Amino acid sequence: MSTGTETGYALLRDPRRNKGTAFSMSERRQFGLEGLLPPTPLSLELQLARLQNELAELDSDLQRYLLLSDLQVRNETLFYALLMSDPARFMPIVYTPTVGEACQKFDHIYRHPRGLYLPITARGRVRELLRNWPQTDVRFIVVTDGERILGLGDLGVDGMGIPIGKLALYTACSGVPPHYCLPITLDVGTNNQAHLEDPLYLGLRQNRVRGEAYAEFVDEFVQAVQELYPACCIQWEDFANLNAAPILARYRDKICTFNDDIQGTAAVALAGIYGALHLSKKPLTEQRFLFLGGGSAATGIASLISQAMTMEGLTADEARKRNALFDINGLMVTSRTDLSEFQKPFALDHAPVSTFVEAVKALRPTGIIGVSTVPKLFNQAVIEAMAEINDRPIIFPYSNPTSRSECTAEEAYRWSDGRAIFASGSPFPPVEYGGKTFVPGQGNNVYIFPAMGMAVLATQARRITDEMFIIAAKAIAEQVTEANLASGLIYPPQSKIFTASLYAATEIAKYVFDRNLARVERPKDIAAFIQSSAYRPVYPE
Repeated sequence: MSTGTETGYALLRDPRRNKGTAFSMSERRQFGLEGLLPPTPLSLELQLARLQNELAELDSDLQRYLLLSDLQVRNETLFYALLMSDPARFMPIVYTPTVGEACQKFDHIYRHPRGLYLPITARGRVRELLRNWPQTDVRFIVVTDGERILGLGDLGVDGMGIPIGKLALYTACSGVPPHYCLPITLDVGTNNQAHLEDPLYLGLRQNRVRGEAYAEFVDEFVQAVQELYPACCIQWEDFANLNAAPILARYRDKICTFNDDIQGTAAVALAGIYGALHLSKKPLTEQRFLFLGGGSAATGIASLISQAMTMEGLTADEARKRNALFDINGLMVTSRTDLSEFQKPFALDHAPVSTFVEAVKALRPTGIIGVSTVPKLFNQAVIEAMAEINDRPIIFPYSNPTSRSECTAEEAYRWSDGRAIFASGSPFPPVEYGGKTFVPGQGNNVYIFPAMGMAVLATQARRITDEMFIIAAKAIAEQVTEANLASGLIYPPQSKIFTASLYAATEIAKYVFDRNLARVERPKDIAAFIQSSAYRPVYPE
């Protein structure tokens, strides 16, 4: 644990205090660094330039990911200065889509211990293991059990790249100070046979624990966090459907918590819809959405859209009927006997429909939203059917990583004759079609969870509500300019993500104070209060 008094080699190995070659001559004398560094100091700006050159020489984004991972554990200030200097360039490297490949190869590229691993074999001792973390004031935990990593499935402890990457974006995109952040993996085993047979696999070599033992382990974890870090917010990440919704339901009214796959994905989808409505010129209450995928992400989006529709005048029943789900067994209708409880509110009183394109033709949605993790299911017949029904069809293939996207941007624009309003979960390059350049939007949760994090940090909110996600979605959509819309972009450019996040955090914070959910006194200027809370990557004098 850093005491803030280290000198010499120990100081060069403290990522929060290390400046590397930026230590001044006087600092080198003061801290016993003379001779341990090349003799000429460099500024932070020159360090960034050297790092940019080094990254440009590498052959793949996975190599760049590894270089940046090494940098993060060596010099945190320089790491975040780089990310925040060009977020549109570096977010795809430190998170999706590159993090997916990094997780798949995690055991084979493992370098440094990061975060905490809590194995179920430590039941009864979770609090003891949490106390091994060097920071005593943790405000954000992103936790996964590794069962449903992006669209890649059960990766066990190899899913740790997700909490690490998410928390890096908390800091890079909204200024949440990194020392408040803790990535955690709950290791309850894995059903991935390839991992169990891999001699380099680093997790428990057993099948996943289910049922009561699993629930008790999660409960012990939550209780230990509350005891040790009473101001901490827990973000649940990449849990399988059978656990994601029940865990959220169990804790959402008891502690400050949210599930990013359910609520964050829902909010970014809603933000994209609000942005799309600027182009289609139609109100939200007239929209109909058909989801490809019926898991927790789909029901989470459908639920939040329904709530937003009720806020604009529809009844809850009317709103739910405007959001239909389609999974591997077809359209979710009331006659089906295989639906889970969290899916039943969206089951339609309709005849069974077995193919997605037939569902499009039967329900005539204004938008289709893909959260299936199965690529290419928004095929030419589907896109053409949407374009036949709508002047401006909304096409949102949100599955991650890029290899799992339901269609590409080029396919959506070409098959709709350039009329699609498009956003995807992973990035796609600009598309030239019909003499026009379209800039595909990326409906990435990064527009939501960092802003939520900053609002929670500043206000020390006791709870996170669905209304806070609707407010975040509206705030993001409000920042889309006419110039953005003219190119088809329905989200703010990722180059402006820091400004967008702080604006959204301010709007969320207003709600927190208005509803008496804050644990701090309301400031006179909330926007200035949020700005002053944000971390800036500069070396201390």
